Amino acid sequence: MVVTSPGRLPNDIERLRDKLRGFSLEEIRREERPHLESANREVEALHEYHRRTGLNGFDVPPEEVARRQDEWRRIFERMSGRERAQPDPTALILIDEADRLKMTGLEQMRAIFDQGGIGMVLIGMPGLEKQLARYPQLYSRIGFVHEFKPLSREEVRQLLQERWWPALAPMPEGGIADEESIAAIIRITGGNFRLLHRLLTQIGRVLEINKLEKVAVPVVEAARESLVIGTV
Repeated sequence: MVVTSPGRLPNDIERLRDKLRGFSLEEIRREERPHLESANREVEALHEYHRRTGLNGFDVPPEEVARRQDEWRRIFERMSGRERAQPDPTALILIDEADRLKMTGLEQMRAIFDQGGIGMVLIGMPGLEKQLARYPQLYSRIGFVHEFKPLSREEVRQLLQERWWPALAPMPEGGIADEESIAAIIRITGGNFRLLHRLLTQIGRVLEINKLEKVAVPVVEAARESLVIGTV
């Protein structure tokens, strides 16, 4: 979602990409860390003689000193090599509210896309395509345009029957089985997915607050009354 200034946009995207890559790197470090720490303890033990006596040198043969140091270096280089070989996991960048981007922001998105290896999806309100058409350098790179239409009654019904539910809202046991409630949800939302998400979230809150276990028409209406959704 576009919530930052154009000057910060590339930096914010790069930061998020680094964070995503960090998950892969952390897995490598988790695997290698025990080996590296073990080798590091052996190297540190070489200096115990100096700490204990104040004398220079080691209390083990030179070949043992070299072996421990080489082992630490080998493990460290192996871990570093695996990190360098880890590919960038970012395969797709989604830009929501792209219609709010000015020319500078759009040019920055084009520059990131031109680096290659990454797909990009611009999501916005109706009219976004006409807005992008003003910038030939970017518009020539657009593969296709898709307009999201309201869900049909059958699609909304299918979502509810398959027990789709907003992630943060408490879901009723057994989903929504009441046909009248399903019909009311379809009527209120008119297939608008964002409104459907908001309404179901509010239904979950009504159930939780009132300690109810099933969705009925009064629950749907109570949820609707708490939302600003205009005339239906």
